[in-house]
Amino acid sequence: MIIAVGTALWLGILTSISPCPLATNIAAISYVSKRVKRPSLVLLAGLLYTLGRTLSYFIVALLVVKSLFSVPAISRFLQQNMNQALGPVLLLVGVMLLDVIPWPWVGGSAMPAKLQTYVDKIGLWGAGLLGLVFALAFCPLSAALFFGSLVPLAVAHESAVLLPGLYGIGTALPVVVFSLILAFAAGKLGKAFDVLSHLERWMRRLTAAVFIGIGGYYVWMYWIA
Repeated sequence: MIIAVGTALWLGILTSISPCPLATNIAAISYVSKRVKRPSLVLLAGLLYTLGRTLSYFIVALLVVKSLFSVPAISRFLQQNMNQALGPVLLLVGVMLLDVIPWPWVGGSAMPAKLQTYVDKIGLWGAGLLGLVFALAFCPLSAALFFGSLVPLAVAHESAVLLPGLYGIGTALPVVVFSLILAFAAGKLGKAFDVLSHLERWMRRLTAAVFIGIGGYYVWMYWIA
């Protein structure tokens, strides 16, 4: 279970710093920060955005896992075949993390005009709304990490609360860091973005190697051996 806890937290961090979610996070926090003057309020906006994003991920994961276990036939199937299914799923996600499979780019940092208007009306609390909305705009990579890795992990450990919650916290950590930079050292944001983008590539490749290794092991053990 300790490995599962660390994996859920790691998946959340990797999701948050993947190119599409990272650009969305920075765009949203920057948009809100331009409408407040004090650094403390910029930080508060970042925390509210983080809370909204974490809450969305947590609720979606909780509903998916609970739904899978609430249907007796599905629950029995998962209990009997989870290890067999996990190998191919991990292999597929690992290959996706290496960008071997081309995927259409969906999502992004653009904010609908109606949403901008509503956020402006409700002020600082609009940051929380942006977090809730943008968390649901899954890009292919973040969807693969969420539905292809976190959900099977939570199902395998019958954890509908702890693992999704840790995943949500993981997605929040990089956002808090960028909020701090925007609040107290906005000039260094571009440099921080470049460093994190470089780290993300290596972190993604490392995760892909681990997933492919574990997936291959599961395939060998439950499909071939």
